[in-house]
Amino acid sequence: MKIGIIGLGLMGGSLGLALQDTKLASNILGYSRNLTTCEEALELGLVHEIASFEEIKKCDIIFLAIPVEAIISTLKLLEDISPKTTVIDLGSTKEEIIKNVPASIRENFIAAHPMCGTEKFGPSAAFKTLYHDNIVVFCDTKNNSDLHKNRATQIFSHIGMKIVFMDAKEHDEHACFISHLPHAISYALANSVIGQEDPKSILLLAAGGFRDMSRLAKSSPFMWSDIFKQNKKNLISSIDLFEKELKKCKTMIEEDNYEKLEQWMGDATTLHKIL
Repeated sequence: MKIGIIGLGLMGGSLGLALQDTKLASNILGYSRNLTTCEEALELGLVHEIASFEEIKKCDIIFLAIPVEAIISTLKLLEDISPKTTVIDLGSTKEEIIKNVPASIRENFIAAHPMCGTEKFGPSAAFKTLYHDNIVVFCDTKNNSDLHKNRATQIFSHIGMKIVFMDAKEHDEHACFISHLPHAISYALANSVIGQEDPKSILLLAAGGFRDMSRLAKSSPFMWSDIFKQNKKNLISSIDLFEKELKKCKTMIEEDNYEKLEQWMGDATTLHKIL
């Protein structure tokens, strides 16, 4: 099969590398509007060649590894693709994207969310084992034809992913708590520290806890502001719940209620039994 990847950063580039280790792709084409990105992707061997958008449209499978708002606008440019062309997005939100898929290509479109990534971005962040041993969520596949569903299943299975099926609304609610809210907290923590500490103190005193908590704040603001926009309702609700828990902590400390505070912390540690 000829596979086209739109977006050659961490997700798209890593996908290109992973697919080269399978026998599924005869040719992997890459596309980006950024010429520097294209040049870097070729130098790093992320894809076999750089193609025009029209050439990408003729591929058997097209992956959209771009920010979620760009996914919606790009889908409108794919309305005239062949009924046999499979389109798979890799976005972190699903409900808004699915709502905006042109009716003419709804059967072609597989709404997928690979549950993997790092805080790094751009072609140089790509590595071929990113997807291996991780989960990919397929949403609302009842609207897909067997051809496209089977292709997507085959592709993700061959790069080592476990497939989970979920309703798009349910996906966005869950993804908000396990991914989107942690990013919001990390950005907030980074900004609160930057406003209080000079860079030298941060470098000298920042230990594992701060480094772990602030790591997500290195993620692409361009990509994550789009995600926050598309999952606005769920994110606001999750922030409200987080604020309530933080307020509980603050109140217990203010009132010197350390026995209750210890119990509250103990309740939180039960998360490790799940993870």
